[in-house]
Amino acid sequence: MAFKDNSTEVNGFVLVGFTDIPELQVLLFILFTLIYLITFIGNLGLIALIWRESTLHTPMYFFLTSLSLVDFGSSSAIIPKVIAGILTGDKTISYNGCATQMFFFVTFATTENYLLASMAYDRYVAVCKPLHYATIMSSRMCVGLTISSYVCGSLNSSIHIGYTFSLSFCGSNIANHFFCDIPPILNLSCSNIRYTELLVCVIGAFNMAFALLVIVTTYLSIFIAILRIRSNEGRQKAFFTCASHLFAVSLFYGATIFMYLQPSSAHSMDTDKMASVFYTMIIPMLNPLVYSLRNKDVKNAFRKATRGKND
Repeated sequence: MAFKDNSTEVNGFVLVGFTDIPELQVLLFILFTLIYLITFIGNLGLIALIWRESTLHTPMYFFLTSLSLVDFGSSSAIIPKVIAGILTGDKTISYNGCATQMFFFVTFATTENYLLASMAYDRYVAVCKPLHYATIMSSRMCVGLTISSYVCGSLNSSIHIGYTFSLSFCGSNIANHFFCDIPPILNLSCSNIRYTELLVCVIGAFNMAFALLVIVTTYLSIFIAILRIRSNEGRQKAFFTCASHLFAVSLFYGATIFMYLQPSSAHSMDTDKMASVFYTMIIPMLNPLVYSLRNKDVKNAFRKATRGKND
């Protein structure tokens, strides 16, 4: 799909990246390659383990499979291009290539936003309504919530892409960033971007506020339910059921709010690049570890799969 119109003179963008110092570029190449390999193995390995082990065929792990797929997709939309740019020295990206990268990144980021809310609801039902868990969190409910998350992600991304790339780009095409994110691309436009910036903030705030409202509401109910549990063992079990998800939520929304819910005048591109590394590379790498290291079911499934290979 071509996004350019007759008023657009820029045929592509130059992504400045991090540094031109050769020694640092070698270090960044090694670092980003390792991060991507860990992300690749961690997320796809977790998906394979969940689908292989029948004891993990529950709603919680169905959502975790979807989250791992989104994390892998989000990381793959960014890191390979960054690695290729460092390796070849070619920091350019075509106009349509930039729009495509932005579309997939925004889609996956928004989808993760709603998946985290869906996972919070799943934990709420597990802790607060355990006797009705199987009935409420049916296969139809799980699939419906997941598909809805992807639909919301695609619609949100389409709106952003439509408005961003309907602007005119007729001046500098040098973006002080390492991928085609919305703020640095908007800064290159020679159009009036005030309305577009407002739209980005409003839609982004709505998506996060809605998901956070679901998460906060469900966890308030969960904490109240935990406090009513008399035994310490029961409380600990209920808490650890939610601990990994709470940690993932804190990472995701902390980085996203810092990055996007601030006025453009407060943006420092160097600071934004560091924050972007965190939520485009580090979080997708950490999520499989967060959900696996303190999860007995995943550990047991991994040991079982390992023993099966050795037997």
